[in-house]
Amino acid sequence: MIRRGIRCLALALSIAGVESRAEVYMTRDEALRLAFGDVDVRREAVFLTDEQLARARELAGDKVEIKAALVTRYVAKGIGETLGTAYFDTHPVRTLQETIMVVVTPRGTVERVEILSFLEPREYLPRPTWLDQFRGRALDSDLSLKRSIHGITGATLSARAVTEAARRVVAIHLAISGEDTSENPAAGEARP
Repeated sequence: MIRRGIRCLALALSIAGVESRAEVYMTRDEALRLAFGDVDVRREAVFLTDEQLARARELAGDKVEIKAALVTRYVAKGIGETLGTAYFDTHPVRTLQETIMVVVTPRGTVERVEILSFLEPREYLPRPTWLDQFRGRALDSDLSLKRSIHGITGATLSARAVTEAARRVVAIHLAISGEDTSENPAAGEARP
């Protein structure tokens, strides 16, 4: 479904005479299989209450935008336990969109970040080794650029977009679960 949408966008751009650099790296199902293997993954639609939405915004920090109260997540279940929860976040980088998957552990830390599609020029695409910085990160002041997340030379906006998305996803996850494993999360600088 994501791939079909990207192809339609690329076609529309080419008809309009705009050069398309759209890259789709994997589908949602491929990303979920990469993250969880063949375990049972259940899709859930969650409507955040006003309190949960306010809490998610507070946890994410002032510079991280959370607009929607409807959240779709994918919960992976093992035998009697939750293995992790995947969220897909589509957001602008400069002027074009990217879609990433952020997997959150049951402890509320980032397990992995994967890029599914990236519409900006390829030279601004974050590399897998850069994305590895997010593994094991909790929502605290270190989950920000200029702290534990190093920038990308020549691709500051890409680094900012992924970092903000990771903060947004973990904040939403914590607000839904009612847990707060973060320590002063808004203290981190989400933007330089």
